[in-house]
Amino acid sequence: MNCQTRQSGFSLIELMIAMLLGLLIMTGLVNLFLQNKHSFNQNESIARMQEDARFALDTLVTDLSMAGLLADLLTPQGMGFDPTLVLGVDCGPGGFPNWAFSMINLAGEYAPIESVDNATDGSAGAAHSCLAAGDVKPGTDILTIKRVAGRAEPAPEAGRVYLRTNGTAGLLFMEPMSGAPPVNVPLPFQDWEYLPVIYYVQNYASVPGDGIPTLCRKILSPVGGASSMTTDCLARGVEDLQIEFGIDTDADGSANVYLAAPLASQISQVVSAKIFILVRSEDADISYVNDKVYTLSNAAPFTPNDNFYRRAFSTTVGIRNLRNLNRLGL
Repeated sequence: MNCQTRQSGFSLIELMIAMLLGLLIMTGLVNLFLQNKHSFNQNESIARMQEDARFALDTLVTDLSMAGLLADLLTPQGMGFDPTLVLGVDCGPGGFPNWAFSMINLAGEYAPIESVDNATDGSAGAAHSCLAAGDVKPGTDILTIKRVAGRAEPAPEAGRVYLRTNGTAGLLFMEPMSGAPPVNVPLPFQDWEYLPVIYYVQNYASVPGDGIPTLCRKILSPVGGASSMTTDCLARGVEDLQIEFGIDTDADGSANVYLAAPLASQISQVVSAKIFILVRSEDADISYVNDKVYTLSNAAPFTPNDNFYRRAFSTTVGIRNLRNLNRLGL
């Protein structure tokens, strides 16, 4: 007796439906993965941008709050510099030798803080000879701060510049490679590292043309047996820096007015400063168009219309050393 066994399977229609359902599920999973990846990249980009901004602000606040610090030297008039002090690359205006070592500006005023408001190639180069054409992002501020370190240095490092002071007299000198420094300050004295710095927004991060604006600074460093102003870049993506200075017009220790471009004669009345920075993500997001309007201090309103995320940050810092001198009438 013959028995025929019939095997049943999927029909062609059922198979096509199953394939379609599988394709839909796979498409959904791929879209979910891409959305999650995009969200991750977006969050990472914004987090990195905020971290760069936080670091930039913290560094600026620390330096500005200590502007004019001369250790225990009673008055800035008591500071001079040793005539044998060697300066390699200076960074001041033309006709102002040893600018990096001077607390006096071109107007003859005591000025541990100087600035260039909304700089151009011309104004940046005129104020700071070590800033080459095209280095500084146009329309951003340049900030100069001169001070010493917050603590005395028990073991000065060769090639670095220090303020040796006994509280009454003070001289800047460079620690030599060997032997004792030729500095004559009566005992007892201490040595404090001298830290002039110039903050500016550079047009690039690593090489000219890479398109990543970066907060950089010129600092005094030992180079080839002499001290020179050298470049130290801090935070990538910083697109704008603006500073307003709080002027104390009645010597009560509080700012009466904030000015973006104070006169040279007003610098001695500065007691605080407002810092504004605009930070941009390093990488573009083609799914995002930034058409916001950013206005920082007296800079021109800026509407980027590009694919970068941005955040504006600001803070206010007291400048206690200048406030104290101002209240003492010095």
